[in-house]
Amino acid sequence: MLAHVPSGDGRWRRSEVQVRALALDFGGTLARPGPRADGAVIARVLGSGPGGVPEGFAAVFDGVARRMREEGRALGVQSVFAEQLERALRECGASVPDLEGAIEAVFSAVPDAEVDPVAAEALRRLRRAGLRCVLACDTQRPESVRRRTLVAAGIADCFDALVLSSTVGVRKPHVRFYEVVVAAAGCRPEEILFVGDTPAKDALGPHAYGMQAVLVSPEPPAGLPREIGVVGHFAELPELLGAGRG
Repeated sequence: MLAHVPSGDGRWRRSEVQVRALALDFGGTLARPGPRADGAVIARVLGSGPGGVPEGFAAVFDGVARRMREEGRALGVQSVFAEQLERALRECGASVPDLEGAIEAVFSAVPDAEVDPVAAEALRRLRRAGLRCVLACDTQRPESVRRRTLVAAGIADCFDALVLSSTVGVRKPHVRFYEVVVAAAGCRPEEILFVGDTPAKDALGPHAYGMQAVLVSPEPPAGLPREIGVVGHFAELPELLGAGRG
């Protein structure tokens, strides 16, 4: 489908460029955000005693993770969970024999975000209308875990590609993240509609990069450019794009 984006909220100064692809945020857009893997959860999953983590690991991990997240945000890069875990283990004088397996075990034990069934149906409508779809989100979860979540929700086949900060190594609104999104979408930036619930990452950043953007928000934030559309829920997007129910 080649969709002209109409003005949905009466304030939108839409682009005349046709939309060929969607870049979609996950938590807060398609799904309800899931819990973070904190030190207590990791200690429980990895166990204690021989071959496990020492007493006090949970507090050490939480401190390390907080510092690394702050450092990452300041630099605009992803704070990688594997590096957080390795650093916390070193500070405790411990190690795990299979780091990749440990990470998989942790995120298998921590529930991922719960996909909103209404948003999922809207996504299926958009996919049936012929739009390419790229999942474009910040997450510490490995791609294998996020794919399982999409499969369980019945929307894995809606996506042509997954662009995750845990894989790319930078978080939105880093320019490198948007470069990877455009490459995955396979079309020009102006032909991509980026949709998400965080103004800086999902609306202003993509807009500055040359993409079209729609913010999922109850109200337009003050100062939002009129070229950025606003919808109250992702489920409004098919009507906005003229995607039928077939």
